[in-house]
Amino acid sequence: MFRIESVKAHCDVPCGIYDPIVAQIAALSVIRMVDLMSALEKNDSLSYINTISRHIAVKEEEAEKVKHEIRIIWGDFIKAPQIEQYPEIHALVHKIMTLGSANRQDVSRDKAMELLNAVNDFAEIFWKIKGVNTKKIKSNYLPNEEIIVPA
Repeated sequence: MFRIESVKAHCDVPCGIYDPIVAQIAALSVIRMVDLMSALEKNDSLSYINTISRHIAVKEEEAEKVKHEIRIIWGDFIKAPQIEQYPEIHALVHKIMTLGSANRQDVSRDKAMELLNAVNDFAEIFWKIKGVNTKKIKSNYLPNEEIIVPA
């Protein structure tokens, strides 16, 4: 009907809407859940069990969200020219994947901070690829840790 012979596209979504902020917020959420769990007074009440279960579920969901968001940017946005410019990107993405899994398996603020720091490293590279200067800011919500954002 339209006689279209060929169609080409280079990504799944319109250019320019990729942003690592979702992964950064998810990493902050992992830290927040660890902090909330650490602050709970341990006991055998159903209320405690319910609360800790909910925190664990959110922590695991957010750690998986980090992995998902980074995979999307890495797989759909990062291309050969960016890999040539930032050859460390593959190892960094692998590190984020393993830290995401580690944060699902354990409750460790140190591991959660490692995840955030790796995601921030990824965000810095991402914004450099886009030609955008960055700065570090404290997040506006607990746990108030630093994130990399456009300047």
